Amino acid sequence: MTGSHDDHSASGRSGLAREGDRRATAAVRLGIGLLQGVALWWLTRSWPNEYRHPPLWPATDPWLFGCLFIVFAFLPVVLLAGVGRLRPVTLIVWGGIAGAVMAALAFHDIDRQGVKLDDTVLSPLFVVFTAVALFIGHHLIVPADRERRLIAPYPAYFDAAWMAGVQLALSIGFAGAFWLLLFLGAALFKVIGLTFLGDLIGKSWFAFPMTGLAFATAVQLTDVRDGLIRGVRAVALMLLSWLLLVMTVLAAGFLAALPFTGLKGLWDTGSATALVLASAGALIILINTAYQDGRPDNRPPLVLRIAVQVASLLLTPLIVLAVWGLMLRIGQYGLTPDRIIAAACALVGAVYAVGYGLGAIVPLIRKGSDWMKALEATNLASGVLAVAVILALFSPLADPARLSVADQVKRLEAGKVTPDKFDFGFLRFESGKVGQQAFEKLARSTDADIARRAQEARKMEDRWDSPKPDVAVDLRIEMLPAGTALPAAFPRSVVFDGSTGANQALTSCTSKDEPCKARLFDLDADGRDELLIAHRFAVIVFVLGDDGKWTSPGTYMPRICAGVGRGDMRKTLETDQFQTEPQRWPGLRSSDSINWTFTPDTQCPGEAVRVDLVPPPPPPARPAPPPAR
Repeated sequence: MTGSHDDHSASGRSGLAREGDRRATAAVRLGIGLLQGVALWWLTRSWPNEYRHPPLWPATDPWLFGCLFIVFAFLPVVLLAGVGRLRPVTLIVWGGIAGAVMAALAFHDIDRQGVKLDDTVLSPLFVVFTAVALFIGHHLIVPADRERRLIAPYPAYFDAAWMAGVQLALSIGFAGAFWLLLFLGAALFKVIGLTFLGDLIGKSWFAFPMTGLAFATAVQLTDVRDGLIRGVRAVALMLLSWLLLVMTVLAAGFLAALPFTGLKGLWDTGSATALVLASAGALIILINTAYQDGRPDNRPPLVLRIAVQVASLLLTPLIVLAVWGLMLRIGQYGLTPDRIIAAACALVGAVYAVGYGLGAIVPLIRKGSDWMKALEATNLASGVLAVAVILALFSPLADPARLSVADQVKRLEAGKVTPDKFDFGFLRFESGKVGQQAFEKLARSTDADIARRAQEARKMEDRWDSPKPDVAVDLRIEMLPAGTALPAAFPRSVVFDGSTGANQALTSCTSKDEPCKARLFDLDADGRDELLIAHRFAVIVFVLGDDGKWTSPGTYMPRICAGVGRGDMRKTLETDQFQTEPQRWPGLRSSDSINWTFTPDTQCPGEAVRVDLVPPPPPPARPAPPPAR
C-alpha cells in the first residue's frame, strides 16, 4: 500500500516536472520571438525612407547593419528550433558559432559589393543560401546531440529534418493567418467608424514584435502537438511520394527523346543547366519522400520502390547533361557568378547521382543487400558538402564575383574575346567592387581599343544600356530675326555623351526637317543677352560666361492650361511678343544650403485654388448666475 502511494507520488512529481519544463520552454520561445521582432523593428526604423533623411544608426554603417540584420533574422529561428531539443550547452555553442559565421559572411557580402547607403546591402542569393545552410547544419547537429553520437542513426536525421520542415511551414502559415485576421478585424471596425485597429497594425513598432510572437507561438504549439505534426508529415510524404511516378516518367521520356531531337534545342534555351539541375533536384526530393527513414516496416509499395530505383539511375544522365551544358557555356563565354553557383550545385548533384545510383544497382547485383541503403550515407555526405560549398561561395575562398572577373579579364587580354564583344557592363554593374576595380584598370589600358571601349561603357546608365560612343553631331539652329547670326562662340556641333540637361535636350536640334529656333534676349536685365534655343516642347537658356563658354542654367517649360501652351515653342519664340515675369514669391535657402523653390497653386490664368476656412466653434455660453436671494 505504501509502495503504491510512493509510486503514485513519484509519477505525479514527474508529470509536474514535465509540465514545468513545457512552461519554461514556452516562456523562452515567446521571449525569443518578442526580442526578434523588437530587434528587426529597431533595424528597419534606422533605414532611410522618403520621410526621414539621413539614416539613423546603425543604418549609417552598411556593414554593421547587414551583419545585424542577418543575425536577427535567422539566429532566433535557430534558437526557437533548438530550445527543448538541444542540450543548453550545445544550443549556446551552436548558436554562437552560427551567429559569428553569419555575421562574417554578411560582412564579406556587403564589402564585395562596394555599396552605398541607398543600396540593398545583402544580396538575395546570400540570404537564400544562408537559410539553406542553417537548415542543413541545424538538422545535422540535433540528431547527433540527441543520440550523444558524432553520427546518429539515419532515422533520427530523417525524423528531425522532415518534422522541422512541416513545423516551419505550419508556423509561417499561422503567422500569415494571424495577420489576415487582424486585417479582417480592422476592416470590420472601420465599417462602424473605428480606425484604431487599422492604425495600430500599420505601425512598425507593433507589426514586427507581434509577428515574432505569432511565429514563436506557432512553433511552441506545433512542438507540443507532436503527434499532430507527425500525422501531417505522413500525409504530405504519402502524397509527394506518388508524384515520384509522374516525375520519373517525365524525366525518362525526356532522356529517351534526346537521341531523336538532338541537343541543339536544349542548348538554345540559354538555361539548359538550370532546367536540368532543377529536374534532378525535384527527383532527389521525391525519392526521399518515398524512401523516408529506410526502416523495413516503412517501405513504400512495390511500384514506388521500382520508381525510386529508376529515378535514382536517371540522376546520372541528368547531371551529366547539366555539366556538359555548363562547360559549353563557360568555354564560349567564360565564368560568371551564375555559372559558378551552377557548377557548385552540379557538384553536390553529382554526389547524389553517384550515391543514389549505387544504391539502385547494388541490390540488383548482390542479392540480400538492403534496398537503397546507400541513400542514407549519400544524404549525410551531401548535406555536409552542401554546407561547405555554401560557406566557400559566400566567403573570399571561392567568391563567384572575384573568380568571374579574373576569368573574363584574362579572356579579354588573351584575345579570346574582342573589345567590341566584351561585356564591360558586367564589370560595372554586376561584379561588385572587384569588377569596378578591374573596369578602371581596363579604362587605363595601354591597348587603345580596350581603353576606348571602357570609356564608352563608362557612360552606360544601367546594366543593359548600350555603350555610348562619343560622336559629334551637327546642330540645326535658325537664328531670329532672320539674317541674325548664331554667336561665334556657340558650338556648331555637340557630342552626346549620355549626360542629362542641355546636352541631352539639344538632341532635338539635329533634325534637318525641324530645326530649332534661337533668339538673343536679355532675361536678367544685366546688359548682356542670353541665348534662347527653342525646340518643339521647351526653350533652353544659355549664358555666356567670363571664360568665353556657353553654359545652360535651365529650361523654360510651358504651363498646360485648357489648350493654352500646347503649341510649338519655336513658334512662340518667333512672335517676339514675350516678356519676363517677375517672381513674386522668392526661393528659399535653408541653413544646410538646401534650395527650396516656390510652386504656385494657381497653375493657369484665371484659375485659383479655393480654400474654405471653417471658423472655430464659438465658446460655450456661461451659465447665468443664480438669482440673488
